[in-house]
Amino acid sequence: MTAVERMPAATNVLDLLARGRELVDPPLRHALQRLDEHSRLVSTYHFGWCDEQGRPTGANSGKAIRPGLTLLVAEAVCGSSEPAVPGGVAVELIHNFSLIHDDLMDRDTQRRHRRTVWAIWGDATAVLVGDALACLADEVLAECNSPYAVHAGHTLAVATRELIRGQVLDVAFERRESVSLPECLDMAAGKTGSLLGASAELGAILAGGDPATCEAFRTYGRELGLAFQIVDDLLGIWGAPEKTGKPVFSDLRAHKKTLPVVWSLEYGGACGRELAAWFAEPGTPGEDDVRRAAALVENAGGREWALAEAEERVRKAGKALDAAGVASDNLDQLAQFIAERQL
Repeated sequence: MTAVERMPAATNVLDLLARGRELVDPPLRHALQRLDEHSRLVSTYHFGWCDEQGRPTGANSGKAIRPGLTLLVAEAVCGSSEPAVPGGVAVELIHNFSLIHDDLMDRDTQRRHRRTVWAIWGDATAVLVGDALACLADEVLAECNSPYAVHAGHTLAVATRELIRGQVLDVAFERRESVSLPECLDMAAGKTGSLLGASAELGAILAGGDPATCEAFRTYGRELGLAFQIVDDLLGIWGAPEKTGKPVFSDLRAHKKTLPVVWSLEYGGACGRELAAWFAEPGTPGEDDVRRAAALVENAGGREWALAEAEERVRKAGKALDAAGVASDNLDQLAQFIAERQL
């Protein structure tokens, strides 16, 4: 892609993200070549490019929302996605570092309809390969020959620290009897909002955006991140396994206090109190038990609140761009896709 080429508008957001994936995948594969042979195999498997023995496959490697966002923002700022390709590679590496660790912490055995890294190679390998991907992200930005590389690297480092803070809170909440809605929103802002905020901000930074523009895009991305997490929480309860790659009611089965659940516990009245009693029950819930819990969340209003809150976060994201005088049909499409995906 030359400096005058753009990611063209697409009638389908998935096509738009696929075009971003085409730009990011070659340098991403090149970065993985720096890893030792075993870590490279595990990483390549995780990205969906090979099976456990290293044989090439056409498995799903994800929608690449974060690198797609980075490239679209760069285009909106300077007319070209090219300067932001290293940023897209870096955010994809950090995202997948977090996924490998998240699967391990949650003991999830399935992602994108395939066995997870820890389920195949064990806990230690999952930790080490995740760490290696995070280190590669730093290398990619440090070596990108951009005059804004230091600024970009600092932005990503801060976002990664915030992501980890959110994960720490997420794990801690599983051991607590009660979690407030503000606490849960703060956790989501770290766990998901920070990296989407950085994804957008990196696009602006590497495209040479001024401080106000970079700040506007960080706000845009963080609000989209909250919308993304809210919808992810809905999918964790009601998402179809053939679309999510995980069993239905998976979050309730794990007793996770996600945003729709926490809202229901705080504001759901009688249904919320019954849901609290369900969470207090010892033992592993059966299929009928998790169905009952899902019905309680819905009857308490948690699902309705979550859908409305996701839309509100998308609206706030749009306001951030309006305030900065930025107009992009592609970014508007992406924001709406995040709020509505697979529901």
